[in-house]
Amino acid sequence: MQSLAMIENWPVPTAAVAVVRADGSLAGAHGPTGRRFPLASVTKPLAAYAALVAYEEGAVELDEPAGPAGSTVRHLLAHTSGLAFDEDRVMAAPGTRRIYSNAGFEALGDHIAKATDIPFADYLRQAVLEPLGMASTTLEGSPAKDAVSTVDDLVRFAAEVQAPRLLDPRTVLEAMTVAHPGLSGVLPGYGQQKPNDWGLGFEIRDGKSPHWTGSASSPRTFGHFGQSGTFLWIDPDAGAACVALSDRDFGPWAIEAWPPLTDAVLAELRGR
Repeated sequence: MQSLAMIENWPVPTAAVAVVRADGSLAGAHGPTGRRFPLASVTKPLAAYAALVAYEEGAVELDEPAGPAGSTVRHLLAHTSGLAFDEDRVMAAPGTRRIYSNAGFEALGDHIAKATDIPFADYLRQAVLEPLGMASTTLEGSPAKDAVSTVDDLVRFAAEVQAPRLLDPRTVLEAMTVAHPGLSGVLPGYGQQKPNDWGLGFEIRDGKSPHWTGSASSPRTFGHFGQSGTFLWIDPDAGAACVALSDRDFGPWAIEAWPPLTDAVLAELRGR
């Protein structure tokens, strides 16, 4: 895909990108796709997928208590537990506000570790990484932000989400469907969004503006971006997913560079 060469003009030391179709075939790749990059919050979809495996295995229920009083596994996955961004402090009643929360994903990891009697990093490896052949991916701390991976490995994950083998497709459909609709909240880096829609571990584009995806991205697009200069989106209408990793922290450069890449990728996909 010629569009992927646009990353050569990004103001970053190193970047890599790939596009994978819904049938699992690689549409294109550019850059060092085998290089390991810190994922920052692109860790969250991986952690969420492990949580959904735990749910399907019967280790946890989505609506069982987890996190602060009144909160459930579902609340933690959907950033509606009421926990603050980066501290174990309750700021709202569960289900009333969309407060993007690393602390919530850390509570989720602790809950699953206790339920399965397996440290969460090990559970993620056994439940998701090893079955998908993601041998270059490790969780080195918080399930909210401390995974390290490669474009090649995340292509395997993006292919799985589009055509699930580890989960029932109905579970994945629920993860990409708005949980607790209508809640407003801040999308980090992009300000207040009304509504600020999320599924279970995946952010949902809907009508958000501004946004880190493209102007041509369908409202059903879902995924995540990370403060380390990383993103993963899946556009069901386009039948494809895109992974981009870099070694420059998110900032104005990314706000400017990411949407044109996404729009070029979608245009090239439509033209074939």
